[in-house]
Amino acid sequence: MEVKRLFDIFPYQMEKYPLGDALGGKVNGVWETHSTKQVIEMTDSMAVGLLELGLKKGDMIGIISGNCVEWALADLAIQKMGGIVVPLYPTSSAEDLTYIMNHCEMKAVFTEEAELYTKIKGCQANVSSLAQVFTFREVKGAPLYRELFKSVQDEERSRLKEIQDTIKADDLATIIYTSGTTGKPKGVMLSHNNIVSNINSSIERLPVHHGHIGLSFLPLSHIFERMICYMYYFVGIAVRFGAIDEIPENLKAIRPHVFTAVPRLLEKVYDKVQAGGLANSGFKLRAFKWATDLALKWSPDRKNGGWFHTQLNLADKLVFSKIRAKAGLDRVIAVASGSAALQSRLARFYNAIGVPLVEGYGLTETSPVISVNGFRKGEMRIGAVGKVISGGEVKIFPDGEICYKGPNVMLGYYKNEEKTKSVIDENGWFHTGDIGELKDGFLRITDRKKEMWKTSGGKYVAPQVIENKFKESLFIEQVVVVGEGQKFPGALIVPNFEILCDWLTDEEISYNRDMPAAIIANPQVKAKFESECERLNVGFGKWEMIKRFELLPSELSVDGGELTPSLKLKRKIINEKYKAEIAKIYNV
Repeated sequence: MEVKRLFDIFPYQMEKYPLGDALGGKVNGVWETHSTKQVIEMTDSMAVGLLELGLKKGDMIGIISGNCVEWALADLAIQKMGGIVVPLYPTSSAEDLTYIMNHCEMKAVFTEEAELYTKIKGCQANVSSLAQVFTFREVKGAPLYRELFKSVQDEERSRLKEIQDTIKADDLATIIYTSGTTGKPKGVMLSHNNIVSNINSSIERLPVHHGHIGLSFLPLSHIFERMICYMYYFVGIAVRFGAIDEIPENLKAIRPHVFTAVPRLLEKVYDKVQAGGLANSGFKLRAFKWATDLALKWSPDRKNGGWFHTQLNLADKLVFSKIRAKAGLDRVIAVASGSAALQSRLARFYNAIGVPLVEGYGLTETSPVISVNGFRKGEMRIGAVGKVISGGEVKIFPDGEICYKGPNVMLGYYKNEEKTKSVIDENGWFHTGDIGELKDGFLRITDRKKEMWKTSGGKYVAPQVIENKFKESLFIEQVVVVGEGQKFPGALIVPNFEILCDWLTDEEISYNRDMPAAIIANPQVKAKFESECERLNVGFGKWEMIKRFELLPSELSVDGGELTPSLKLKRKIINEKYKAEIAKIYNV
C-alpha cells in the first residue's frame, strides 16, 4: 500500500514488516511493548471511543504529556477519526495554554498525570469549547484514556473507513503552536503530505532500517521528534519512549541504534565525558588526553589519511570503546542533531569516538527538515547543515536570508493570513529568518536574521556565532551575547560548576560547592574567565570581541522561562530578567 496520510503508516508497517515490539515504554519502571497489530487495534478502538463521545472530523484535540507510548497512540487515534492533533508543551504557562486552546477552539485534551491534569483543569473554566480531559496515568477523579477503548465491530470499522476515505493527503493533520522566543504562539498548520513528503525525503540520509531500535526522548510536541518517530514507524524501527531526565539509564537499558538530540544535550554528555576522563591519573589520563585531542581533529571521508585512522583505531581500543560501552552507545549507527547550531567540536568528537552524528536544519513551518548531512561519502561537511533534501529548493536572497520551496512548507498560520503572507511570498518562497550561504551544495547557517544587531558604532554582530565559539570552553556551560546598541558586545556566562570546582581544587582555592553565588564572586574565578574570554576572542573582529561579562549562578532553563521547550534562548526574556547584570557590564 502507499502511504499518503499519517494514519496509513502503521497499516503499511503491518503489511511490510510487522513488529512484535513496535512501541515500548516504561510502566512502573518496567519496559512494556506493543506489537504492530496491537497498535492498530488500540488506535482503532480509541478512535471509535472519541467518535462515541460526539467528537467529529475537524475537531481540535490536544495532547500535553512527556514522551510516552500513550502520546503516540492518542496521536494516531485522533487522526483516524478525522480530528486535528494540537500538541501542547508541558512547560507552557497557563496563560499560553489558555490562549492556544481558545484560539483553536479545542474540544478535548489528553494529559499525562496529576500535575498536568490540574494545570489543564485550571485553564478549562476560561476555555468554553473544552469539554473533555483524559489522563494517561491514573488520577483520582479524572477519566483515564483507556475508558475510551471500545470494541470495534465491522460497523464501527466501516464508519472509520468512511471518514478516512474523505481525508486527502493535502488536508490539515496537525496544528503546532510554536513556542517562540517572543509574542503569542503561532499555530503552524501542517498537512499529511507536508509531513509524509518530509519523511520520504529524510529517509535517504539516515542509514537505519527494519530490525533497529530507536530511542525517543525529545518532546513529541515538537515536529522534529514527531516526524522522526513517524519515519521510524515507516521503515520498521521499534521505538522506545523515555523521559528526557532518564536518558543515561535508558541508553544503557535499550542500547539504541538511532536517536535524535539537540546540541545542549550533546554538550552536557561531552562535558561529563571530559570531566570523567580528566579525573584519571597516570597512563589513563595521558591516554584520555591524547585520544580526545585526536578526536577533535576528525574529518569526514577519511580526509586525514591512513596514519590518522591508525591512531584513531588505537584510541578506540584504549578509550572510545569504553566510553561507548559505559554510556550504552555501543550499537549506535546514527544520531541526528537539530533545533540549534551544533558546534564543530561536537560533530568531530562524536564521529571520532564511533557515535555517528549528523546535523540537520529546518523549522516547524517546513515539517521540519530543509537540509541534513548524511553518512555516506561526500554527504557530510563539518560546520554545514547538509545538502537540501530531495524535492526541496533553497535560494539565498540578496540580504543573505535563506528561503525555501518544497512540498513540506506549511499550509499557513492558523487564523493569521497576514502573518502567513509575511513569511511566504507571492512566488511561494518561505522566508526562514535565518542568514546563511550555499556552497558546493552544502547549506551553512551564519545567524538568525532577527537576532543580528548593531553596535552603537553601526557594526553588525551575529551573537550565535560568538556563543558557539565560547561554548568550546570547558569552563562555560551557557553563554548569551548581549549589547545591542552598545559600544561593544558583552556576555552573560553560566559557568560549568563541575569543571570550575575541579579547577579551584587543583589551584588550592577554597570554595563551597553549595554556594555558587559566592564562587562566581571570587576575584580569582573572575580572572580565570577573563583569560578564557581573551583566548576565545581570537579570530573575531574588534567590534565582535566580548569585552566584559557577568557570571550567573544558575543555569538558564525551560522552567525558568529563559529557554524554549526546544532549548533555544529566549533573548528578550533573558535581557529583561538579567537587566541588572547587563547594566553592570555597561556601567549603566
